[in-house]
Amino acid sequence: MTPTTTHLTGTETVWRSPRGARRGPAGPAPASGAWREGHPAGDRHFRDVGTFDLESGTRLPDVRVAYETHGRLAPDGSNAVLVLHALTGDAHVRGPAGPGQATAGWWEPMIGPGAPIDTDEYFVVVPNVLGGCQGTTGPASTAPDGLPWGGRFPRITTRDQVAVEIELARLLGIRSWATVIGGSMGGMRVLEWALLGPEAGIEVRSIVSIATGAQSTGDQIAWAHPQLGAIRSDPRWNGGDYYDAPDGEGPHAGLGIARQIAHTTYRTARELDERFGRIPQGGEDPQTDGRFAVQSYLDHHGDKLARRFDANSYLRLTESMMTHDVGRDRGGVDAALAQVEARALVVAVDSDRLFPPVLSDRIAAGLRHATGTHLIRSDFGHDGFLLEFDQMGPLVRGFLADVDRHSPA
Repeated sequence: MTPTTTHLTGTETVWRSPRGARRGPAGPAPASGAWREGHPAGDRHFRDVGTFDLESGTRLPDVRVAYETHGRLAPDGSNAVLVLHALTGDAHVRGPAGPGQATAGWWEPMIGPGAPIDTDEYFVVVPNVLGGCQGTTGPASTAPDGLPWGGRFPRITTRDQVAVEIELARLLGIRSWATVIGGSMGGMRVLEWALLGPEAGIEVRSIVSIATGAQSTGDQIAWAHPQLGAIRSDPRWNGGDYYDAPDGEGPHAGLGIARQIAHTTYRTARELDERFGRIPQGGEDPQTDGRFAVQSYLDHHGDKLARRFDANSYLRLTESMMTHDVGRDRGGVDAALAQVEARALVVAVDSDRLFPPVLSDRIAAGLRHATGTHLIRSDFGHDGFLLEFDQMGPLVRGFLADVDRHSPA
């Protein structure tokens, strides 16, 4: 693999290939990459879903959900599919970047006409998660006092997030999901949906659990802890109140470091060694004050996230992942999984070091209607579920076809 490297100078970002090609200066990043009132809506729809009593004991008023839909809902409502994004994803699952949409769709090959999740057949709903920063109520949203929630935004759990999504489904007139699918943090919500949905009177006929776990592990919590510390240690985080700061004056250093830590867990040692090894960044000398190419690569990803995400959302969503436990108050993980009635496809990435396949094995073993763990072979680690379309696509397509064959006429 040929390394592609990045050179950063102050607030200027220059992307440089080994042959010297450049992608030009981006300028200073805004204090937050969150979508804010007055920004273009892009492809988003919005629904006000009411007030929620959170598991923390806090009451969160005036919750709004941003979401996208693709395809058309069948007259009998039987073709709805819920797609749940990972930590720094959002509702924009397909389509180009544009006004109000900082990035192109994050799972473009998987969803659309003729795609594995075929929008000629299915009605696809993709919500931005509670606590996120792309239109759904989160720290960057306006609180009842007219100011951004900021550091006052309450702690939330996976179950709080699913409770909000359940209310969205009700308002959309959806009483049954053909499938609920998601990876990583989205996969955590998939498992909660499999239990909370039926309890709320919304049928979940099948689930697709991808590169996730039934409860957070000590290793995952350990990796998350310095990420939280990096953000909170940035003086420009200012206790979570930075939304009025000028461009270039937000908590970009802390958020960037958090992303760099996370990104190393999303990829593999093999990929980083083969792609970068000990190659110096072009024009820099690591023996003086220069960097290796892999350092430049991580700097690039930290800067990129700061331009499209929000530091407070990163904190609250990471905390929700840390406290995730599908077995809490249900007699443990095995007892909780045994209650799931939905048919299940469980997918893991063989090289995933953040959510290793053994976590998916536990899910598959606990679900009564799963057929083992299906492994994606990848050198890219956790991110393999987003990148290995040639493997992921056929798995999902075949599973949905099987679910349809076994659905009541």
